[in-house]
Amino acid sequence: MTTTKPGSTDGTAATPRTESVDVAVVGAGTSGCYAAATLAREGYDVVVVERKDESEAGHIACGDALKGASNFPDAIPKSQIEDAFTNTGVDHGRFEIPQEDTVLEIPVPGELAVIDRWEYGRLLIEGAAKTGVEFHYDTVVKDVTQDDDGVVTGLEAMRAGDPVTYEADVVVDAAGSLSLLQDKVDFDDSTFDTNVTYSQFCSAYREIVETEEPVPWDDALVFKPTDRAAGYLWYFPRTDTEINVGLGFQMNEEPMELVDDLKEDLEGRPEFRNAEVKDKLGAALPTRRPYDSAVAPGYMAVGDAAGHVNPTTGGGIAGAAYAGQYAGEQAIEAIEDGTTDQEAALWRYNERVMDHFGARYAALDVYNIFTTAVEVDDLMGLLASLPANKIADALYSGSAEISLGLKLKTAVKSFGHWGTIYDLYKAKGLADQLKAHYESYPSSPDGFDEWQSERDDLMDEIYAVTGADAKY
Repeated sequence: MTTTKPGSTDGTAATPRTESVDVAVVGAGTSGCYAAATLAREGYDVVVVERKDESEAGHIACGDALKGASNFPDAIPKSQIEDAFTNTGVDHGRFEIPQEDTVLEIPVPGELAVIDRWEYGRLLIEGAAKTGVEFHYDTVVKDVTQDDDGVVTGLEAMRAGDPVTYEADVVVDAAGSLSLLQDKVDFDDSTFDTNVTYSQFCSAYREIVETEEPVPWDDALVFKPTDRAAGYLWYFPRTDTEINVGLGFQMNEEPMELVDDLKEDLEGRPEFRNAEVKDKLGAALPTRRPYDSAVAPGYMAVGDAAGHVNPTTGGGIAGAAYAGQYAGEQAIEAIEDGTTDQEAALWRYNERVMDHFGARYAALDVYNIFTTAVEVDDLMGLLASLPANKIADALYSGSAEISLGLKLKTAVKSFGHWGTIYDLYKAKGLADQLKAHYESYPSSPDGFDEWQSERDDLMDEIYAVTGADAKY
């Protein structure tokens, strides 16, 4: 890393210091740390700029549930972070449906864990630092620099109150949901997805609560709908007495009083009598499909900053880790070729994301769209009538097959919801088509416009079938 420190000692304003690096990463979350560690392991100069101070870095609002707990890239191995895995005994979801006076126990495929997110964040940063990553805390990005051809060339920031300029071959945007960096970049001559609005995100609030006695459901992730389809509650047990409790709502709906609504539900649950609140935090989370393209000349977005989250569950840690790895590996290839100024040189990153999880998440977004057009009582009645294992398949794979026998049983049990079931059946077929379309993501920017046009035609059918307002 090259650093220059011009300044003044006569009372006049200091000239901004300049830091020259191969890659500048913004944000010390999962995707940022994995991108940086992937680069540093190969000997590249990489700096992570983080707006929080060192003591607060890694303190992020999260549900703490980790799907795919066995899968992490080698840049920061699982052994580095698994001390933050506080509950590996969870194995199913528990859906409480007051409207139907029922509880659904739904299996969750694959390895599952609940973590201490702050401890995980600390261990993640520690693991990245071991590879040679340099962290600059108390650093707030003010602008993203571009040359006359629109190529991103670095950042302008304030570090601990002093101006600093970062010159970089590549900027990796790991700054989280609704990243402010994207407001600073001119993407007019790139494919980078700018079809992003607040309504595609969820506003969430969570508390860490210590109960006096062990909860009876410490092996489950507990979900509960609010009175509106756009709102939901969760109870995720870090241990049998330390619970991550939270509430969120889709931002395209009328706002909920998150703190008050969560408090009201807690007061109605006897297991939380005399419980102590240990931590409080809020955040915005993506509940949308992955960005169509998360690259521009000299620039890549990863994790929440690129919509890399399962839109039906909010889960995104494992996907963010791999997105970070893919971005780091693609940056290395472009740096070696001297082509970081060419969007096509970074394109393979998009392909790998879509191939690994992006297609599945795009299909799952169809179910998210479906719920916005269904009355909450009808939706809960439908949910209560469906086979639990098929709900699990739909939530995590984006698709589910139902045999004739199950269809007949479901038809009897769901009397009164047949119209909604028929609409869901049609939406499922379109979700499968959408997933297949994403699996044929173009191998270069040349085929991107045609791919987008065909995808948009599918989305028009989805809106027509569901009756939902257009999300994009």
